[in-house]
Parts: sequence; C-alpha cells; structure tokens
Amino acid sequence: MNSNLHRQLTRMKHHTLFVRWALIALMSLLSASGFAQGQKPAAPAKEKGPTPSGPQTDGAFRKVILDADQEVDGKLMDSVEDPMEMAIAPDGRVFYAELRGTVKMYKPDSKETVVLAKLPTYEERARGMEDGLLGITLDPKFAQNGWIYVNRSIPGTTKDENGKRIGFIRVSRFTLKGEKLDLASETKIIEVQTQREECCHVGGSMTFDAQGNLYVSVGDNTNPFASDGYAPIDEQPGRSPWDAQKSAANPNDLRGKIYRIHPEADGTYTIPKGNLFPPGTPGTRPEIYVMGNRNPFRISVDQKNGFLYWGEVGPDAGSGKENKGPAGMDEINQARKAGNFGWPYVIGDNKPYWHWDFAHKTNTFQYDPMHLVNNSPNNTGMKELPPAQPAFIYYTHGPSTRFPVVNAGGGRTAMAGPVYYFDKNLKSEHKLPAEFDHTLFIYEWSRNWIIAVHLDNDDRIGKMERFCPKMTFKRPMDMELGPDGCLYLIEFGTGWGNNKDTQIVRIEHTDSQAAK
Repeated sequence: MNSNLHRQLTRMKHHTLFVRWALIALMSLLSASGFAQGQKPAAPAKEKGPTPSGPQTDGAFRKVILDADQEVDGKLMDSVEDPMEMAIAPDGRVFYAELRGTVKMYKPDSKETVVLAKLPTYEERARGMEDGLLGITLDPKFAQNGWIYVNRSIPGTTKDENGKRIGFIRVSRFTLKGEKLDLASETKIIEVQTQREECCHVGGSMTFDAQGNLYVSVGDNTNPFASDGYAPIDEQPGRSPWDAQKSAANPNDLRGKIYRIHPEADGTYTIPKGNLFPPGTPGTRPEIYVMGNRNPFRISVDQKNGFLYWGEVGPDAGSGKENKGPAGMDEINQARKAGNFGWPYVIGDNKPYWHWDFAHKTNTFQYDPMHLVNNSPNNTGMKELPPAQPAFIYYTHGPSTRFPVVNAGGGRTAMAGPVYYFDKNLKSEHKLPAEFDHTLFIYEWSRNWIIAVHLDNDDRIGKMERFCPKMTFKRPMDMELGPDGCLYLIEFGTGWGNNKDTQIVRIEHTDSQAAK
C-alpha cells in the first residue's frame, strides 16, 4: 500500500473527499468491523445484494455480479471484507483473498461463495502497518494438484540483533480438498524479513508465467513521511526504516523487489535462468528479477512472451524541487528482461533525485541513472547497481500531456492487469472482441478507470483508450482474465473499513457476433 494514504484519509476526514490513496497504505486504515469472516451466508429468502450505484453497462459490455456485500434482514453487512487479490480457475471458479486472512471461493455452478479458510495474519493498524493476507494465485497445474499459493504477513514479531522489531512475509502453498483448504498441507515456499518499527509498503501480488515461474512483489518496507514527499534516503544512525536504500536499492534484500522463483513439488524452489543476478554473485539475492521498486502493488505476466507488467505506486510530492528532485509519479512498468527500475534514486522516465543530507539539510549531488551507487550504511549488498530502466507509462497528480488518457483527478494508485489475446477458437459468447487483441489492461484505484493499452508488433504503445468509459468502476483493486476470455474485477468500494458496496464482478461482452 501506498504511504500517501495517511495524508489522504486525514483530508477525507476533514473535507469528506477521497483525495488520495497512496496504496499499499490501504491496508493500514481498513478498520475491523462488520460481518464476521467465515460466517455462513443467511438463507436466500432473507439475503440480497445491494443495488449497485452507477452504470453497470456500456454498449455491448455488462457487469455480472458474482459476489457482493449482502443485505440480511434489511441490514446491509460488510460480508465481502477488504478483498485484495483474486485468481480464476480453469473451470471458472473464482478464488479471492481478504486482507484479514479469509480465503473464499465463488462457485459458478451454484452461484454461491464459500469460505475455504481463515489464516492467521499479522495485524497492527494503530501504527499504520499494512500487513495481512495480500496475495493469492493458483498453481499452473491446479486442475490436477489443487495447489493454491497465498502471500501473507505471519503473526507475531521478534527482535533483530539490534533489538528492533521484525516480522516475516511468507509465501505458502496449500492443497484444496473439497471446499476447504487443508491447513495441515501448508508448505512454506519462501519468507522475507521485514522491519516492523514503522510502516509502509508491503506489496504482495503474485502470478505465474507460462514456464511455471512464480513472481512475487514486495514493497520497500520504508516510512516515507519524513522525506517531504521525495526520496526517503535518510542515512542517519537509527533511521533505517526511513531509508529505502536498505531495501529497494539493496541487491542483497528481497524488499522493494519483484522476485522470480520456480516452485518444486517438494516445496523447495529453484532459480530460473535470466534473473538479475546469477547465483553466487557476492552481495546479491539470486531470486531477484527486478529491483528498485517502491510499492509494486499489482503485477501481471504476458503469457505469450513473458514480459512482466506492474503498477508502481509513487510518492506524494506535488511538484518538483531543484534541491530534491521531480514531482511524485505513479508508473506502469514493462520488464522485457530482468532489470533495475531505479527507486529511490530516479522516477518516471529516469528523472533523478538529489542525494539529500538529512542531518545538514543540504544536497550534495544528483543521481546518475546509468551509474547508480548505493553507499548507504544500511545497504548490505554490493554497491554498484545495474543502470536504471525508465517507466513504460508515468503520470503525476496533475494533467499528463504525454499520456492524456490517464487524466481524471489528482489521486494516483496505478495497477497493471493482464494482456489479452483474442482466440477465435475459444468457445465463449462473452469473450472480449477481436479489437482488444494484444491489449494490456491497466487500472486505477484512485481515478476509478480501466484503460486499454493497445500494443503494437514490438509491444510498444500503439494507442491508449478508456475501457467502458460509461461504466462505473468503484476502486478497482485487482483484475484477472478468465478462461472464458472475460475480465474479472474486484471493486473495493468507496468506503474505508465497514465498506458495504464491494463487488466481485465479471465483465462480459454480450454481442456474440462481434466476438467471433
């Protein structure tokens, strides 16, 4: 989640406006209340969903609501509580993870949702922590083995060698048996150590590529609130939680990264060829695929060419300063191969920050995107870093001249969805039509839009256009493609905690002739 959320919520509280959700600060402010997770739904005669607000159709497209907050005995309940990520099975079942540890499954045959498990997670909202159950994905051979991967913050804290609070983010594999996760089947795949002295940025998204490699995003685990909205690079003693150089720019740390591993049947993992650092490179972790990330919140892999896409939630700075650097930007990134995407030294199209001396309130030099060196005392890895890669799409709070279609208010929470390829042989009356062949879908939690990025033959931007601009999208949180060629979407809803207009939906194309 994004650190900017704290400031946004303060504005919302005093001005009743949703101004900014700098995300994966989302989780820290979602309050615990409402419908008990795991509670069985009421009898159909007493239960119904709320009437969605805003248009639910646009031309030949329509939403089909699969799950939503329910009205029970005349009272609207928060029965779909803070859903974070979803995964669609080959048979159309929809699995989704709720922040506070509940895993659910929607069954298309009976149109019912069942609770598969309630997993224990670390929660501490008082100090702005963003942890919880953050990600879910299905094994490529799910239809045969029933394996489900979840990414969650493990309960409990311990102390490091300096007496500071630490915890762990864990990716585990469970086996689905009937309509329950077999909790005894949990297999720990990998853990990432995090500091729990301060917030923010946890990440948590997961996906597989066509070769069976698992990608996992982890935020930079850095408090940004003492940096005036610019690069958090406080190198003073005891200020490691405020220094993203310890994580995002540290080749020996999995925070601020998207790592790529190949899970094996016995619960171990191997390192695929082509990661950023070859195994055995001193001062590095071989799991790293891309580094230099602030808060990579939603990730996706093009299943045809293996290109990785993700939304990078950026810092708050509303405008640039000559002595600190550029304005804050959100990014959509494309990684054709492993690389360094520059945080906290550059942003957007490699616009550099200044090295700010927090003790003396002076700047000393401007970072060179092509020759980045991490001299922070909090860096445990090698110092000379790979050159920074520019963002694919980027925008500030204000209007964008380069990417004008993104303009829709000042908030920023960028997310990257799937790449769609039209399959004329797919027997589905509701699949996306041929005009969306070879299209990347991106979406915005703060601006409430979905954009179709039509890619050219070289996977560059051909054109960008709003997808279903007449349809209402309430805080899109995750988007996946189903086996039916339809888009599946989590709409988080307008509220914060006790949110009662959440929806899990499928977007269908109803003109079957146009889809052929």
